[in-house]
This record gives sequence, structure tokens and C-alpha cells, in this order.
Amino acid sequence: MKLSQIVAEGAILAPLASRERDQVITELIDALVACGAATAKNRDELLARVMEREKRGSTGFGKGVAVPHVKHKSVKGMRAAVGLAPAGIDFNALDRQPVFSVFLLLSPEDRPEEHLQAMEVIFKNLSKDTFRRFLRQAANAADVRTLLEEADNQILAG
Repeated sequence: MKLSQIVAEGAILAPLASRERDQVITELIDALVACGAATAKNRDELLARVMEREKRGSTGFGKGVAVPHVKHKSVKGMRAAVGLAPAGIDFNALDRQPVFSVFLLLSPEDRPEEHLQAMEVIFKNLSKDTFRRFLRQAANAADVRTLLEEADNQILAG
């Protein structure tokens, strides 16, 4: 599974307009709806499920990244949105530091193995200092897309 295939076309927000966690999540869900990765009729339920997941425990994992995620019956394939917040967002992260990069993942409810694979691909890249640094330096969606493709090629080469 490739990172560039998980991230939906049109769902890279660089930079995010929002500065608050809940607004950022809403913005990313709306981007996934706008590009057809999720349906408008399920938007509010998807949003509620992601917020519910955040209440159980923050998906701000530290080192400036957060990966909110939800499985839902209406989702047909692994789809993620990426949002960049140059000024940082309080995401209630585990290390209490601001979050600069958010990957929001939607997964089909009936494909838990693929959900785990997608999470693994996302975390494998986000655990690399270089990837996080280049992500923070990305000026626009095209820069992020290029970075995702380069990350996929490094995984294949390595």
C-alpha cells in the first residue's frame, strides 16, 4: 500500500484555514467529501465518529503529527486527507507539543487489515525526521504530493 494512493486527490490542505483541532478535523472531512472520498450524506456522522475517537484519546501522537482516523460502513476504500498548520495546532498531543501535520484516515468498516496497513504506511513515514521536516516545509498541495510520491519510492527502493 502506497502513501500517495491513500491520500485522496484534492484532499491536501496546505495550509489549513483552521487553527483549532475540531475545526481542522471538520476541514479535512469536508475536503474528503468535496473530492468524492466520502459522501455528503455521511459527513456529519463521520465527523461525529472522529470527534468521539478524539475524546477517548488524542490522535496527536507527538513530534508535531496527528492521525485522526475512523472506520465507517459508507467508506469504500482507504482514503486520507492531509492538512498542514505552519503555526501549529493544540491537538492535545501526547507530548503536549503543537501539531503541524495532520493525516485524517477514513477506512471501510469491514476491512480492518487494510486499515492497519494504511496506518502502518502513514506511521512508517511520520516516524522519519526527514519526512516530517519536509512536510512542514511544504508550501502547497503539489509539494506535499511530490513528497508522498518520493516517500513511496524510497520504501520500494529500501
